[in-house]
Amino acid sequence: MRIELDPAPTAMVWVQPGRRHERIAVPSVSLAPGEALVAIELATICGSDVHTVLGHREAPTPLVLGHEQVGHVQAVGDGAVTSSGELLRVGQRVVWALTVGCGDCSTCVRGLPQKCQTVRKYGHERLETGWELSGGFASHVHLKRGTAIVPVLGDDLPAEVLAPVSCGTATAVAALDAASAIVPLDGEVVIVHGAGLIGLTACAMASDAGARVIVVDPAKRRRKLATRFGAVATVDPTEPGSLQASLDLVGTRPLVAIEASGSPLGVSASIDVLGVGGVAVLVGSVSPSDPVALDPESVVRRLVTIRGVHNYAPAHLELAVRYLAERHDAHPFAELVGATVALGDLDDGLEAAMGGRAVRIGVAPGLAPLAPCHATREVAAPQR
Repeated sequence: MRIELDPAPTAMVWVQPGRRHERIAVPSVSLAPGEALVAIELATICGSDVHTVLGHREAPTPLVLGHEQVGHVQAVGDGAVTSSGELLRVGQRVVWALTVGCGDCSTCVRGLPQKCQTVRKYGHERLETGWELSGGFASHVHLKRGTAIVPVLGDDLPAEVLAPVSCGTATAVAALDAASAIVPLDGEVVIVHGAGLIGLTACAMASDAGARVIVVDPAKRRRKLATRFGAVATVDPTEPGSLQASLDLVGTRPLVAIEASGSPLGVSASIDVLGVGGVAVLVGSVSPSDPVALDPESVVRRLVTIRGVHNYAPAHLELAVRYLAERHDAHPFAELVGATVALGDLDDGLEAAMGGRAVRIGVAPGLAPLAPCHATREVAAPQR
């Protein structure tokens, strides 16, 4: 199915660190069976986008960044379905998974489509002819077959709440799922390292599940925010003795640790602080860092479990949407998105995100006039 829109969909293309994004137009989109075209309502800037443009992460260029967004279905290819198998409909408000899985390889069959042997990721792939709309920093996204697409019932959920669901929110669900398979959360003490989107969301969800949550973060404003997401105590890791004081307050050692900061110190502390039979879930270590020393005797004698979580399965995305629909008013999720910039002002938004004051910066295609448009790039498909 060939789709031509007026005005044409546009996307912001990143080429290299220190260079501003280029805006391109995509005059037509060809949808294969099972694919869909979604008009983006709002996208948000993830920390990984910031690391990429700063040159801290390797990325195939040129590419369209962005993988946190919410939008409305504008066109569907034959047989396009939601994550539950129902036919996708034009006009539906949807969020979608970060990854595209084949559904047939051994990893997908094991229930790990996020680690598909031929996985493709929105906002992470080199720009190619026929799939220019491959990231969230665009007016539209071209969804591939094998993407978990989750409808959002109604329009009452704020876009600021929904946009991050396809990254941080669903990943928090996956982290707590991994933890609760070892230690049920209700009544336990959970320690969360890092009060970013994943950490704050995990704090809220664990608290709602009956846990007492301690959040560790060096930023005072983030610690203060954590209390509004259900934390019973917060810790400044730069202050000696503050963690022990919080543990004395709750009266026991935690049995669950969620490491969402990516700091080697946070990883070590997450493992070391656990009581007997505890579980540490590492979710923040997604870029190169210094190695962490491990005391194997301590791990063995305490019966500690260490689990790694990277991205999530479709069921986690579905649960994330359901949780936000039920609980978004109980915690200040909408406040996690600070300023919102126009698509054409993406570089200004990235600069604001680098400042770190807001947990997320929004990018809205419908805001403000955009910069002059360039012709669509013709590039070869990447070798995989």
